[in-house]
Amino acid sequence: MDKESIVKMGEDFVLKEDTMNIFQAPIFGFAAASDEYFKRFRQTGIIGEHFMLPEEWLICSKTIISFFLPFSEEVKRSNSKDNAWPSFEWLQGRIEGQAFLSKLAEYLKVELERAGYSSLIPAMDKRFWSKKDGGFTSNWSERHVAFVTGLGTFSLSKGLITKKGVAGRFGSIITELELSPDLREYEGIYDYCSNCGACVKRCPVGAISLEKGKNHKICSDFQDITAEKYKPRYGCGKCQVGVPCESCIPKK
Repeated sequence: MDKESIVKMGEDFVLKEDTMNIFQAPIFGFAAASDEYFKRFRQTGIIGEHFMLPEEWLICSKTIISFFLPFSEEVKRSNSKDNAWPSFEWLQGRIEGQAFLSKLAEYLKVELERAGYSSLIPAMDKRFWSKKDGGFTSNWSERHVAFVTGLGTFSLSKGLITKKGVAGRFGSIITELELSPDLREYEGIYDYCSNCGACVKRCPVGAISLEKGKNHKICSDFQDITAEKYKPRYGCGKCQVGVPCESCIPKK
């Protein structure tokens, strides 16, 4: 099994199974499990000591496979119309879309194991945790992992800007299949962000500023409000649509 076959499996799965038209074709990034960036994430001020290294998830880990599912044009357009509240299509992409992403990850994991390679999905493992009390953090960050695999760099709004933009969902798999790492076409963590401030204006609750970036508490509190208003769904995503990095890497 090689990188091309994994990408093809992912593309075919989305084309066949995404009957709700939530996503476009996925893009993939590959990194060595031994990449020094993973150890850097354990530093205070980046993620912290609680970040689990690839070999702590899977002792025989060789490769990290990260993938990005860009939202469909319909989902993105729908969320651009109302400046105050998220659209139904966006909320569906956030909740049902995440469930679909998990199915894609599980499908790829099964195929890797069928080919004879032990594999694991950190976000679906019983050891995975994410919390907002005492700091918004987790022991495995899909965006940070995507950065390592060459998929993109961070934005002012703390999303990850890929060649297909910032609007979408990320997933990852750790596997013992050894694949060549992709080249990172950037050095800094914000290289793709033009710092234009469009996401500042798009945020309905003022959670983003040019000076301080994103305030996770303000953002989270608003998403709690949407959870009450739109049960069982929640979300916002206003900072990811109607901005230059919505669907591509913006020009500086």
